[in-house]
Formats: sequence, C-alpha cells, structure tokens
Amino acid sequence: MSTTILLLIAGLVLLVLGGDLLVRGAVKVATRLGVSPLVIGLTLVGFGTSTPELVTSVQASLAGAPGIAIGNIVGSNIANILLILGISAVIAPIAVDARALRRDGVVALGVAVLFAALAFVWPLDRLVGAVFVAGLAVYIWTAFRQEKSAAPAEIGHGALYDKAVATEGVDEALAPDPAERGGSLVWPLLLAIAGLALVVGGGKLLVDAAVELARSIGVSETVIGLTIVAVGTSMPELVTSVVAAIRRQADVAFGNVIGSNIYNILGIGGVTGLVAPVTIPDEIARFDLPVMVGVTVLMLLFAYTARRIVRWEGAALIAGYGAYLYLIWPA
Repeated sequence: MSTTILLLIAGLVLLVLGGDLLVRGAVKVATRLGVSPLVIGLTLVGFGTSTPELVTSVQASLAGAPGIAIGNIVGSNIANILLILGISAVIAPIAVDARALRRDGVVALGVAVLFAALAFVWPLDRLVGAVFVAGLAVYIWTAFRQEKSAAPAEIGHGALYDKAVATEGVDEALAPDPAERGGSLVWPLLLAIAGLALVVGGGKLLVDAAVELARSIGVSETVIGLTIVAVGTSMPELVTSVVAAIRRQADVAFGNVIGSNIYNILGIGGVTGLVAPVTIPDEIARFDLPVMVGVTVLMLLFAYTARRIVRWEGAALIAGYGAYLYLIWPA
C-alpha cells in the first residue's frame, strides 16, 4: 500500500507542477498574441488553478470511476468552503464586498443548486455539459464587461478577478506582461505542451493510484474522490487563499473560493460531461451534493452578516469539515 500512496502523491505533484507550466505557457502565448490582460486574467489565470481538478475528473470518468470523477468536483467545492475559506478566515478576518457578493454569491449558489437538482433526474451527459460550458462562457463574458466598464467606486471586483489576483500573487510569472507582446511563440508553446503532458500523466497516475488505494483499504472510490483526491487537487486554491490571507488580502481569498466553485461545477463538470459523460453516483446525489448546497448557503450567511467572515466563523467552518469527514469515512 505504501507504493500506492507514493504513486498517488507523485500524481498530485505532477498535476500541480504541470498545471503551473501549462498556465505559464498559455499566458505567455496569449500575451504575445496581443490578448487583453483582463481576458487572460479572467480565463487562463483564473481557470489555471482548477486544471488539476479538470484533468482528474475527465481521466476518472474515462477510466470508469464515476465516484472519483464526480467526488472530486463536489469534494473540492466542499473543501474550498469549509477547509480553505475556514483556514483563511482564521488567519485574517475576511471583508466581503456586498455588491460583488450579491453578484457572484448568487451565481455560486445557483449553480450548486442546479447541479444538485439535476443529479436526481439527469446524468452528466453531453447536453448538460454543453449547458454548463455555455453558462460559464456567459458568466466570464459578463464578468469581463463589468470589470472593463465599471469604476472601482461603483462596484467591487468580482470573484473571477479576485481569483486571478490571488493566483498572480503567489506566482508573479503568471501575470500577463504587456512588454512581451509580439515575441516568439516557440518557447511558450513548448512550455504549455510540456505542462499539458505532465498534467495528463499526473492525472492518470493519480486516478489509478486512487482506485487501487480504495480497493486495498476497503473504502469506496467515491469516498476517496470526495476526500483525498478532492483535497489534493485543491492544493493550488489552498495555497493562493492562505497566501492572500497572510498578506491581509482576505477579500481576495473569498473571491478565489467563490470563483473556484463556479469553475468547478460549470467548467470541470461541463467539460467532463462533454468529453466523458458519466452518471452521478447515488450516494453523492443523496448526501454530498445537498451538503455542498448547504455549506454554500452557510458561507453566504456568514458573509452577509456584517459583511465579514470572522475568525470564530472560520473555526466553525473548519470544524464542519472535520464533521463531514467523520460522517462519510467508514469506521
């Protein structure tokens, strides 16, 4: 079993490293092609930290492991709120912009409810996948228009903008550099291709190791997907949110979590449905998806009270994650 755990860790490392290289290369390619820095931030940089979840869910679905594919999406969203946001709030109380909260919070809750409701009546097939991807495109386009046209005094930055800021705050190499416009595309393309190869290889390694681990310890693939895989692939979000909190940019940490959860459902769920349609496991539909909706509501309630998430609320979120693990992990 020790070999399986080492392979699982190696898969996670390759996923995170490959995702970073892929985004770096893609950002440089887009910059040299003259793409707007705002567009790059809302798409390539913002979505970049979700690459591990995307590849893992697609690989798991292709491998016939729906518990890992869907568990990774749902478990990541639950961990983002209870664990990552909780840790960030304990480090530094999170100030929440009311206008941005109304816009992005409603979207985050809406897509969570939609995903949970569809799970009872419809598989994650190509139709649902197409609707999710189209919804993400509309959301990104709306965010772009608002960020481009609104003055800071009129409206707070949205979740996607904050997610990009948090990511660039950890790795400045991901920030678009206008001075690079018109440069050679050879090196950035090679960097992106190398990152893609590492991500695909790491995803396969992680999924294979997760399936083997589940079999060896007698735990369902769904539980492994909801916990070990979900938390592992959420490491980029954890790092970016914690760094933002340490730098007293806790409001950015909140946007990072909201943006990640929207990306996970619409982007990762959508692409998974398009590439490798999958039926959502009954145990996830009955328990974990309602939990995801419930913790999203709890997060928004905390955020609306005094427009802050304070340390005791962060501690309560972390305790909630411990209770969730206790409930789903077999004795």
